[in-house]
Amino acid sequence: MLTNKQIAAKIDLLAKVMELHDENPFKIKTYANAYLSLRKLEGSLADMPIQEIATIKGIGSSTAEKIMELIQTGHMKALQHYQDITPAGVLEMLTIKGLGPKKVKQIWKEMEIETAGELLYACNENRLIHYSGFGTKVQADIKEKLEYFQASQGKYLYAHVHQAAEGFLHLLKNKYPNQQIELSGDIRRKMPEVKGIEILTDVSISISTLQDESLDLENNTYKSFPYFIETIPSASFISTWFSRSCSEDFLVAFEDVDLAAQDEATIFAAKGYPYIPAECRELKALIPAFNNPEFRLVSMEDIKGIVHNHSTYSDGLHTLQQMADYVHTHGYQYFVISDHSKSAGYAGGLKEDRLYEQWREIDHINAKYNDGFKVFKSIESDILIDGSLDYANEILQQFDLVIASIHSVLNMDIDKATSRLIKAIENPYTTILGHPTGRLLLARPGYAVDYLKVIDACAANGVAIELNANPQRLDLDWTWIPYAMEKDIMIAINPDAHSMVSIHYVKYGVDAARKGGLTTTNCLNALGVDAFSRWISQKK
Repeated sequence: MLTNKQIAAKIDLLAKVMELHDENPFKIKTYANAYLSLRKLEGSLADMPIQEIATIKGIGSSTAEKIMELIQTGHMKALQHYQDITPAGVLEMLTIKGLGPKKVKQIWKEMEIETAGELLYACNENRLIHYSGFGTKVQADIKEKLEYFQASQGKYLYAHVHQAAEGFLHLLKNKYPNQQIELSGDIRRKMPEVKGIEILTDVSISISTLQDESLDLENNTYKSFPYFIETIPSASFISTWFSRSCSEDFLVAFEDVDLAAQDEATIFAAKGYPYIPAECRELKALIPAFNNPEFRLVSMEDIKGIVHNHSTYSDGLHTLQQMADYVHTHGYQYFVISDHSKSAGYAGGLKEDRLYEQWREIDHINAKYNDGFKVFKSIESDILIDGSLDYANEILQQFDLVIASIHSVLNMDIDKATSRLIKAIENPYTTILGHPTGRLLLARPGYAVDYLKVIDACAANGVAIELNANPQRLDLDWTWIPYAMEKDIMIAINPDAHSMVSIHYVKYGVDAARKGGLTTTNCLNALGVDAFSRWISQKK
């Protein structure tokens, strides 16, 4: 059964390939708008009748018919037609972040290049600069995107894979209840990117005897994700499982310990340490901290508030009231609404009059809660090219807190990008630096910055740093958490939620934060509502 995300991707691809072939612009825009609606949709399209699908914003009867065709058959004739007349390599280029249909069409039709490999070769040969719209900088940017794309092949986001991995593990354990079968490798370590479902076992598994419609025996996939099964002797299961569940740096600390133990807890005990969860087995330098009685690694239970969220005031799926109520009913103490600022035209950013409207609604909502729950007034203010924020100080000073983020001009050199960030950090109204590098995992690398200078600037100005918990971002990268903690900087684990359900992205941010040893003491939204209010007030 196709998921909403898979259906949306098919509609998006239809719009793009139609543009490649100069089809009706009105139809192309219709499908592009449909994609924007579908990618945020909650509830399963597969469970909806066609009449209900047709009433979704941006979806008409014609698009609804194509969606229903996908649901019922797994295919769409219209899309298949364009796929049949488009080289496979050209279709692949459409999946590369930053290569839109217009550029791909020019690459295909004018340059007669039909694969990503050919395009990379052409970049290396300096050939693109001879074509209109492809100067030296554009060529260098495309080359970087291609190299990143090729390096990312065969990888998946942990957030997309882990439920399928747990389902596959359950399937195997039910079939072989008395054998050792466990998740292993990157999927067990909860790495942001994984190669698929890694299974370690001491039994010879006959996959063909398993009965599950999600299992593809021909392609060795479960729910479309590749699985890798390693069978080893029972006697070496624990030692191998332990070794596969640690970074190389972490494992070095156990070289003098006999890993052939009865369980992992015994391996840790031999070194005088308590059991350390697999997602925390990254940095050898952090191991001694686990013996410190005051060391409290952050966990989901510690998160008291949901910071950095969007509503229908900008590009969110749900209203401010719906978002606040959802967070409240899930037991959190506060909710920080941070819609996009006025420069973010792409996201319906808030002009001043809309800000005042939102503030009035927040006051009204807060008056309704009688248990201490609070909605804070915030904004995700765009950092402009020169490092300034996009509201005047008399507006910025009226927010409870300001999250400053870069969303445009991501191709600056390291010195300019770093200076830009530092200027924003030095703004007296900046409370939190949002997703510091702008990276999108498996889509684009973060822009180059001098991490040490940026973190030092945050420390000097009392600015917290966001660990954006959206699984595609996880930015700040967890490897920089130890240095940030050394500088006594607060880290805010924020979902950047654009819908009610996406507040739960916080879980992935917590998993990443634990890798870097983030403690509750240095986690901003581990503060209760009163302590959080006091902390943000010190910036005003």
